[in-house]
Amino acid sequence: MGVIAVFADRHDAGRQLAGALRGRVGVGSLVMGVPRGGVVVAAEVARALGLELDVVIVRKIGAPGNPEYAIGAIDEDGRLIGAGTSFADEAFLRRAAEEGRAEIGRRLTAYRGDRPQPRIAGREVLLVDDGIATGFTLRAAVESVRHRGAARVVVAAPVAAPESAREMRDIADDVIVLAEPERFYAVGQFYARFDQTADSEVVRLLTDAWERG
Repeated sequence: MGVIAVFADRHDAGRQLAGALRGRVGVGSLVMGVPRGGVVVAAEVARALGLELDVVIVRKIGAPGNPEYAIGAIDEDGRLIGAGTSFADEAFLRRAAEEGRAEIGRRLTAYRGDRPQPRIAGREVLLVDDGIATGFTLRAAVESVRHRGAARVVVAAPVAAPESAREMRDIADDVIVLAEPERFYAVGQFYARFDQTADSEVVRLLTDAWERG
């Protein structure tokens, strides 16, 4: 028996998530979407709640021979997060980190252009993704914004694997998830439409938000 989709698409998920977030985040909060699909959800949240929108870019490092299995991450400041030599040697991690920094630089240039990074220090930061599977990327994002001085970190997603949601609650100040189905195999199974999000769509959403002020 297949799983019935909970959300029509990422826009629908973002609007539903915004409803659950009302009253749980402050008026000066910064919404940061996880590219690419998480930015679509985050844009709906920011628009509905009248909050500032930006991106948090964390690049996963996959295990040797199994790139989908995360063993570490690189954040926007180039820091290596959560990676040790239990799964890979130092040479592998060094190469992966260099590749991750290059991709983060490309995305920062593509998404923000000449715009400076938003102010994070002293603010409440709302990290939004389109779903939480293993949760490694979001865990790295939480550590990244705390390192940059965030006063409070809230994680929000339309759907999450129950175990990953529990882990998020151990590291974030608040976690808002609309659905935590036990039969969780992949984020996309809970969306009727779950197309790949292009860089151009991320840029359009960010530009629209910045022009609204």
